[in-house]
Amino acid sequence: MPDFWLSSGYHLLDRDAAGHLLVTADFLRAYLGRPELMPPPEACAAERALHAALLDDPARAVAAGEVAALADPDAAENYRVFLAFRDLLLAARTVEAGYQALFRPGAPRVPALFIDHLAAVILRHLLDGRPDAQRARAAELFYRTQMVTIQEGAILLADEETVERLGRTGGFGALGNLLAETGTRPRAVDMDVLTAENAESYWARSDRHEMVLDLSFARPGQDALARVMESFVRHLTGVDIGIQPVQRIRDERWVWHTGLDAEASAVMNALYRGEDVEEARLARILALFRLEFRDTSSMRADLAGRPVYLGLAMDGASRLRMKPQNLLMNLPFKQRS
Repeated sequence: MPDFWLSSGYHLLDRDAAGHLLVTADFLRAYLGRPELMPPPEACAAERALHAALLDDPARAVAAGEVAALADPDAAENYRVFLAFRDLLLAARTVEAGYQALFRPGAPRVPALFIDHLAAVILRHLLDGRPDAQRARAAELFYRTQMVTIQEGAILLADEETVERLGRTGGFGALGNLLAETGTRPRAVDMDVLTAENAESYWARSDRHEMVLDLSFARPGQDALARVMESFVRHLTGVDIGIQPVQRIRDERWVWHTGLDAEASAVMNALYRGEDVEEARLARILALFRLEFRDTSSMRADLAGRPVYLGLAMDGASRLRMKPQNLLMNLPFKQRS
């Protein structure tokens, strides 16, 4: 299988005996190359010295005074955020443990970008050696916002950043920007819907996030998302679950549900409470799933044997922003001692 998601930094990580991703100096060092932490030409000597010292040893202890000495208050705040994130990862030792620690009480506040990056690396690990382009494209939902188009009944998801980029440049890069500046509208560029026929082309294009996922019911994309969610939960919790797409919830004993994004959570909560939900808002639900614990001893005893329903929805602006952490925080797992 060709390599993919090269920008994730997956190859900078080591593995432990359990198959989890060990945080390395090179992985932390990559964050220091981000524009938020790279000293600009006008940076003070203290900022340059701190950056150089961390490049040399990304795990080195940094005294509060070193950060306070930075002349640029924005740079100082960026370093405080990064160092808190770095310390959490070092304490956790693995990316998986660090990712889960970010959602516990008392965790440092970090940019969504950092959270998404950890999710991407974990998913890249889960997909390694499994040449399934549908699952890889479905996994992008875990860490990249999607724009939703309903076309002839099909639910089509396109990467938001890619849509915006192509909208500006027409796919011509710098030339497209130049044309836009001169008032010439670039030619529109169509994005390919991922199919069995063009699946092999996904791998070389994966870092450009330019292929569209068909998430319609009974299409491969929805099943692929279900399989990725199963792997994600199993890898991070050790709990074996099965997930199947469903068209609607027909369950008079519906006892538990989890929205996979903020909009789905709100709509499912309202339906569960028996409230009337207007048709336009119901239409935002893009997919429903039935989740079952294969080992019922892993779930709360009072709910053992009952299914959990999952929902995925777009917001009022036709955007889908999945919150994969809900699969870890909002399922009825048995409390561990």
